[in-house]
Amino acid sequence: METLTQAEEAADEPPSGEHPALTDDDYALLFPGQGSQTVGMASKVLSVYPGAEQWFTRANEVLDYDLFQLIEHGPSERLNETTHSQPAIFVASVAWLEALRTKWERAGRPLAPALVSGHSMGQITAMLSARAVDFDEALQLVRQRAEIMHAADNLRPGGMASIIGLRDRVLKRLVGEASDEGTLVVANDNCPGQTVVSGDEAPLRKVMRLADEQGARRVVRLPISIASHSPLMAGAQAHFSEAVHAVHWRDPVVPVVSNISGSLMHTGEQLGHELSEALTAPVQWQKAVKTMAAQGSTLFVEAGPGDVLSKLVRRISRTSWTFPLSDDDHGLSKRDYPDKSDGIPK
Repeated sequence: METLTQAEEAADEPPSGEHPALTDDDYALLFPGQGSQTVGMASKVLSVYPGAEQWFTRANEVLDYDLFQLIEHGPSERLNETTHSQPAIFVASVAWLEALRTKWERAGRPLAPALVSGHSMGQITAMLSARAVDFDEALQLVRQRAEIMHAADNLRPGGMASIIGLRDRVLKRLVGEASDEGTLVVANDNCPGQTVVSGDEAPLRKVMRLADEQGARRVVRLPISIASHSPLMAGAQAHFSEAVHAVHWRDPVVPVVSNISGSLMHTGEQLGHELSEALTAPVQWQKAVKTMAAQGSTLFVEAGPGDVLSKLVRRISRTSWTFPLSDDDHGLSKRDYPDKSDGIPK
């Protein structure tokens, strides 16, 4: 799983403040990756914006199977398969993006973020939002990514685990100890004290045991047999790179923040390079969020199912505000704009 489930990290206490006036230069758009999918997630965005149905309909046509039916009715085991979950997250996130765009434009507020970024697979959604690629081509690329990763799993199965509550230096030492039994790397630097490791089965089991013995607050084996963002994806990366270079990338109209370096990407060439390296490179989410905060983004709008990224942001940049669109109590179904008067939405 490329991002963590909601239950894996509780939100910190929010600060208080005045209700802000949004300007074009103080918010960033975020898009989740694999792991945020849930059965029925389409109906939530459709209840906010019925026009989102067009994206699910078009996805069915592009993919040539009923993705909408699978999203709405499951079974969850099939939805959670990589070949289905990645397209499902992509389309649901686009639907939330368009719901936000429609609500704000009707109120005379154009959707004009300062920066965009996505977590792992969510980078393709971010690139779409920056108009660097069209919907059909982006969805086809997501499907290819998922199928290539699934094939790599069949050739060399691996896994991933979330380790919460250990210092970085301690975790790195444990990863080094476990690596004597096979390939194991730090895959996602999600936020302070929350890291995902990825690799072969034997060292993965060993590092989980060692982390538990060292007093980690939580050690969770992620329900996925693919070792994303590790050397086990080298073969998949080579095939996916070919698919990436076949895409006609345009320069983004808004900078996309890199998962790999945390830097701003301004050209289509940079976007293609990012995706060509991403399956084996670790996700440096802390760096990405710190870059956006340093560039002046005080508000992070999460366009997609769940609120995983919002929770991570609040651990990385404690003075930032978040607006997860799908949140039942504080999201787009309850308010058109984020209300900072009562703190960061939980």
